[in-house]
Amino acid sequence: MRRRFHRRTLRDTVAVASVIVIGLGTAGCTGGGSSKDGQGGSQGKDTVTVAFRTPNWILPISAPGFTQGENAIFGAAQYRHLYEYKLDGTATDNIDPDRSMAQPPQVSNGGKTMTITLKENTWSDGKPVTTRDVRFWYDLVSANKDKWASYRAGGFPDNIAEFAVKDDKTFSLTTTQAYNTAWFVGNQLNRIVPMPQHAWDKDSATAQPSDLSTTPAGAQKVFAFLTEAAKDPKTYATNDLWKVNSGAWKLDRYVPNGEVVLTAQPNYSGTDKPKLSKVVLRPFTSDDAEFNVLRAGEIDYGYVPASNLSQQSYLESKDYRVSPWYGWSITYLQLNYNNPKTGALFKQPYLRQAMQMLVDQPSISKVIWSGMASPTCGPVPPKPGTDGGAGCVYSFDPAKARQLLESHGWKITPDGKTTCQNAGTGADQCGDGIAAGTPLALTVVSQTGFAATTKMFAEIKSQMSKVGIDLTIKEVPDSVAVTPACKPTDATCTWDMSFFGSQGSWYYPAFASGERLFATGAPVNLGSYSNPEADKLIEATQFSADDSALKAYNDLLAKDLPVLWLPNPVFQISAYRSGLQGVEPQDPMNNMFFQDWSWKN
Repeated sequence: MRRRFHRRTLRDTVAVASVIVIGLGTAGCTGGGSSKDGQGGSQGKDTVTVAFRTPNWILPISAPGFTQGENAIFGAAQYRHLYEYKLDGTATDNIDPDRSMAQPPQVSNGGKTMTITLKENTWSDGKPVTTRDVRFWYDLVSANKDKWASYRAGGFPDNIAEFAVKDDKTFSLTTTQAYNTAWFVGNQLNRIVPMPQHAWDKDSATAQPSDLSTTPAGAQKVFAFLTEAAKDPKTYATNDLWKVNSGAWKLDRYVPNGEVVLTAQPNYSGTDKPKLSKVVLRPFTSDDAEFNVLRAGEIDYGYVPASNLSQQSYLESKDYRVSPWYGWSITYLQLNYNNPKTGALFKQPYLRQAMQMLVDQPSISKVIWSGMASPTCGPVPPKPGTDGGAGCVYSFDPAKARQLLESHGWKITPDGKTTCQNAGTGADQCGDGIAAGTPLALTVVSQTGFAATTKMFAEIKSQMSKVGIDLTIKEVPDSVAVTPACKPTDATCTWDMSFFGSQGSWYYPAFASGERLFATGAPVNLGSYSNPEADKLIEATQFSADDSALKAYNDLLAKDLPVLWLPNPVFQISAYRSGLQGVEPQDPMNNMFFQDWSWKN
């Protein structure tokens, strides 16, 4: 789930020194006078100020509860992924040949072995990036996979039979079975981030780096040490660990809930050298706070809340360019099937169908999101920038929703609380685990700070109240953090529904399969949805290169409704000064490559 920076939404040598400041300050802070000539930022010619949420995770191994998009961008700015991707159809398996640290893999052994050759890259301290650094990352995730947010039993690294190092630049991965190459390259190799073994392979700040990680016990000690350091953001800028990196930027200053400064890495070995001297990334407490500062010309790159899109012409008159950022994403309302009180409700297909029929996706997309959203119909998104709402299985139909509820034993009480009148498991009864008198009263945990989201749930609440489904909307700063995957006996399992999609709920890697989202036990399956048929189809997408496998998976879940599908907004409606170059095209996988940005001369 990558956001304004998840992508929560519930995700990788320079001629002149450059700086990025990820700011966290109060909503009303200003950043100096604005540039009027289009040749410099609000803080000077070599500076760009950007609206951006404050990151809180730096280790290049994702951790549960820290999968927000701002963390992904913050991390990738300092620690390059083995592979980067682009979805423009120009590259094999979507691998970006310029930004990637390795050549495309060579496939052999009946599709089981991928041989990968690293390009010539160096760490910020001048030491070469080698296969030992890749193996270091691999050893840590292998020995600590239960603490890795991307882990799913049977997936990476469980599906690796052998990691073999040929030399300092070449290694191979042999899988336990032959996979769909496009899936493996896009959804497995995308997780690998070489880490500086020569600087990090130790279990305390005072220890000297060694080969401690080569044993599982040693790897666990190293991981615990690095994780502890990553949980202490106030030391990010001072801890020597984080001073060795491979990315275009290095961390200069970090104030928790304050300003974060990245400076360009003078020893950066990538081909995409930074062009700016400073980028200031500043968070805001709400859409309104951000937009007021944008209108005042005090940031160079921000976003236009959907509720303020009518002011596009005003911004354009102030030398801003307004551009929707389309994402490779879907948006949904998570249902908690394990809630001991309300989980039984969500397990009834008819009830999920009725609730889906009460969501007027086309109207919400057009009116509340000002046309900057489109209906989500299933788990596989349409091509970025296109309308995917034409083929939704369940269209807006309040009358049919009411009929479904009544035919299954519910007494409808408009603007009140509809209750189960006919308990039982028969075709005309409420369903298993639902007692007589049970009300349709549910709470949605949503996000603060997004005016369009607030309006959307007010509309959904109004529609559902017409058939007596009583929704309580509770907004919190971080809805993912307070609605974790849980067991019915867990104290944290009291939540009913969770929304984290104000900028899209989930941004896919290059291949849009569902093993992380909707497979039983998947790491981001927060609601604990489980359907054996869906599991089989998800697995098929991983092994078959036939496009029909992905379609079959999409069609099943579009109908089964593991979640309630909601309008998928553009990641944001970006607004940036017309003199700022290199911003577009905006990456549909929600990456931001600040090193591409520059001011017109």
